[in-house]
Amino acid sequence: MNLKSGNIKQFQSFSQFKSLEEFNSHIEMWMSVHKDKLSKGELVGLKRLIRFAAKVPGVCNAKIGTVLKAIHEEFNGNGISRSTFKRMIAKATEHGIMSVHETERKNGSQSSNLYVFNRFPNSEPPKKEKLDSPIKTSNLSKTNNKNNKKRNVYDTCLDHTYTSDRVPNDFVQVVKYFFPEAKSIEEFWKMTGIAAYRHNRETDKERVLSIANQSMKQLIRKMKTAAKVTKPIAYYYGILDKKFQELYFEELYEMDFPATIQTDKSLAPSQMGELFRDVIFGSTAT
Repeated sequence: MNLKSGNIKQFQSFSQFKSLEEFNSHIEMWMSVHKDKLSKGELVGLKRLIRFAAKVPGVCNAKIGTVLKAIHEEFNGNGISRSTFKRMIAKATEHGIMSVHETERKNGSQSSNLYVFNRFPNSEPPKKEKLDSPIKTSNLSKTNNKNNKKRNVYDTCLDHTYTSDRVPNDFVQVVKYFFPEAKSIEEFWKMTGIAAYRHNRETDKERVLSIANQSMKQLIRKMKTAAKVTKPIAYYYGILDKKFQELYFEELYEMDFPATIQTDKSLAPSQMGELFRDVIFGSTAT
């Protein structure tokens, strides 16, 4: 039986996210992986649908016509077609970004669909023990010897030679000596893609690779010389984020913006952003 249409609040139980911030974080991860599979028009449609899914994080029941009208108004009459929007929905569901549920009115006639965005799979950092140590073999001494003869005791972990072709070989060579498992290397590269996307650098592949290698070397140095890093992949992402921010302000400086934006290291990123706005638009104080 189809769901009954109604106010979006009645569909709160379909939300997979605790907050709007968490929803946005998962969308960024989805986009870092599947953005290139959507056309420009389809991306416009998806981003607008995401904005409609803010009241109840990750859930939207807006009519297609309503979404298309909003796009049309936002782009001054240059909208997308209904077929483009439907094509986007088909691709998004195929890749697991969202699920679609039909709804019906009280009289049984079809109403707008319910769009439910899904969580990005395995978005949490890998377990600490998987990243902090080299490949581990099973401790056979604690199991029954008779049963062990019937089991395959080969290590099931795949080393760096099995890493996906999507990961640049230069990055693999840097990571493999400290994190030899293919899965761990791929997780680190996935976080690189997410950070690059958040800072609009995903197309600058050479620069992204360079920053990734620098960040990984910094992480390894930290783990070898300082206190134990409890979540290496989270620490690595923090290094990436900081380096992309530094690159942004370096480029502003090269464009002849005031040196204070680049050189005042005491300012937090949010304060630096406020300083930048004051320089460009002038102080808003009266």
